[in-house]
Amino acid sequence: MEQHQVNQKSRISHGSEGKTRIGLVLEGGGTRGIYTAGVLDLFMEKGQAFDGVIGVSAGAIHGASFVSGQKGRSIRYYKKYCGDRRFMSFWNLITTGDLVGRDFCYRRLPEELDPYDYDTFNASQTEFYAGCSNLETGKPAYLRVRDMKEQIDLIRASASMPYVSRIVDFEGMKLLDGGCTDSIPLEGARSLGFSRNVVILTRHEGYVKKPENASLAGLFYGKYPEFVKALKNRYRMYNDEVERLRQRELAKEAFVIRPSQELTIGRLERDPEKLQAVYDLGWADGEKAFEKMREWIERVKEEDPDGR
Repeated sequence: MEQHQVNQKSRISHGSEGKTRIGLVLEGGGTRGIYTAGVLDLFMEKGQAFDGVIGVSAGAIHGASFVSGQKGRSIRYYKKYCGDRRFMSFWNLITTGDLVGRDFCYRRLPEELDPYDYDTFNASQTEFYAGCSNLETGKPAYLRVRDMKEQIDLIRASASMPYVSRIVDFEGMKLLDGGCTDSIPLEGARSLGFSRNVVILTRHEGYVKKPENASLAGLFYGKYPEFVKALKNRYRMYNDEVERLRQRELAKEAFVIRPSQELTIGRLERDPEKLQAVYDLGWADGEKAFEKMREWIERVKEEDPDGR
């Protein structure tokens, strides 16, 4: 059983006793996550809400704008700044140690250039969790974000890809990209009390992750042997999670939306037109699945009112 970590600002809440709680689980994938942004904007258009959101990496980034109710924000700033070296570039990596610009992406952008609605997020009844990887344990940590501005480093940690990001220190924890230890945090959502979940993937049906070259894992993270093991085992973890998700889907415990075709953009795509096309696919796939999803949600509430 994967363990969640909690602290004073990341405490788990199980909500009203006896209520079926429906979560929204968001896979990461770098700029492939703009597909998720398209689905989420369709959900906002339709007025669909969830009891909780748990996102990993890009899923956490776009999930945050979903909880703040800012339809169109993700695709707007991604298209505007994807070619800006302050946003995401090897220039950043060389000059700061982070591929993604820390000050630009997590301060200037949300506070000045394309303001994030902190007040709406903080007032939302939707619980929000960022899936991170704890380097010292080599396990996932599902950390509650209550105040987005104060806890923005949890989003940064969730999206800090290994090898090209500095380790994020947060309240005594050493954190990096949640996708290293739990790419599809469905079981994590269930451990948080969300017995039924809508899951948005950024890989098409039939995708199988192949072994990665983890030869540098020990060199980069030798102080964290459990995390090195996780990096080397990442492909097995991912494929096992896909299989568990399939079983949950067959059991009607999860409703899955995945790309209807392979996403051919890279993790660091800089072409605004390609980003728009993937976003549009997410919107279209979300629209196609929406009524079936709503029927599934209603059926869950009727058949499992106690959230078993």
